[in-house]
Amino acid sequence: MRVYFDNAATTAVDKRVLDAMLPYFTERFGNTSSIHSFGQDAQQAVDEARLMIANHLQADSREVIFTSGATESNNIAIWGVFNKYAKDKTLHFITSKIEHPSVLEVFKKIKKLGHDVTFLDVNEIGNISIEQLKQAVTDHTVLISVMYANNEVGAVQPVAEIGKLVKQVRAQRSKESLPLFFHTDAVQAMNYLEVNVEEIGCDFLTFSGHKIYAPKGVGVLYVRRGVNVDSLVNGGHHEYNLRPGTLNTPAIVGLGKAVELIKAEKEDNLSKVKSLKEKLFAGLREIPDARFNGLSETQLPNLLHVSLLKAEGESILMMLDIEGIAVSTGSACSSGALEPSHVLTAIGVPVEWTHGSVRISLGKNNTEEEVVEFLRVFKPIVERLRQMAPDIKI
Repeated sequence: MRVYFDNAATTAVDKRVLDAMLPYFTERFGNTSSIHSFGQDAQQAVDEARLMIANHLQADSREVIFTSGATESNNIAIWGVFNKYAKDKTLHFITSKIEHPSVLEVFKKIKKLGHDVTFLDVNEIGNISIEQLKQAVTDHTVLISVMYANNEVGAVQPVAEIGKLVKQVRAQRSKESLPLFFHTDAVQAMNYLEVNVEEIGCDFLTFSGHKIYAPKGVGVLYVRRGVNVDSLVNGGHHEYNLRPGTLNTPAIVGLGKAVELIKAEKEDNLSKVKSLKEKLFAGLREIPDARFNGLSETQLPNLLHVSLLKAEGESILMMLDIEGIAVSTGSACSSGALEPSHVLTAIGVPVEWTHGSVRISLGKNNTEEEVVEFLRVFKPIVERLRQMAPDIKI
């Protein structure tokens, strides 16, 4: 039996998504920028996908920008604000210490350029403090960027409270003052949480297709109407002049279909992954010296993150892979890094525990039989590695 428990890294394309895409590789291959019927046929498909996504987000269709994925979307949002307002003044940005690298690395670069960046602490379950955020805001703060749900430990942030705070600060600023924007990376939230831009109160929101059973290489940047930022790329007038380049019509059609399926099947899928997670949690709790990172009741319903003393995470991953089971030691975008996870460090996990960390992320295609098989294989692997490991004094 092959078991795939790494859905936070990527998901399989849903067969119905693939079926929706296929005609746009062949007989409906037109360029959306062409004015003839071939082009307009493709444009109509893109418009329908844009409307489906906008309705899901409770947004206007003109606020939905198609990109290659969340990394590009995050960069457009952050650099777009920076380039628009940093021409003659020093700006201040606020983010958290547990953001995705496509956010953190941008802010590190902005800091090197001489601007101020506050990296908010998180508590032991991975949540920021609204009070600390409030105290961090200055007259020079132009952007707050905090992810909706963390990709490693599954911590869900109080994004609606952040949105309310931003609204309050904006109301207190004069017309001559800098604007204040709120960006949230909603990549991991899309499948199982409510993602309503009006309730969140964000100005920018990003997500990727490959996390929601759509193809890789397509994503969305939501930009609230009336918010103006500079484009990072020069070219045509595609995507309301913000993201030039010929549209990836098949992938966009697939993304629209995937969002449609989320809306139709969310309750069933949510119930399923919650049940599987409970069974996983019960089985993993039987292992001695297992530390669960993040609070299960408040984290993403499909994700478990566990640290195992004296059992190295990469070794667990490789031994599971030999048995046909796929998990992760953390974010796929950070794999290969030798340092302890920045997320685990931020939530206070001792270094001797960080190296034995495993992320298990479930999806709608997983089954109870797979959970049973995983636990059957996982427990002896941990025991074997501990027998080989040197003694560790805590």
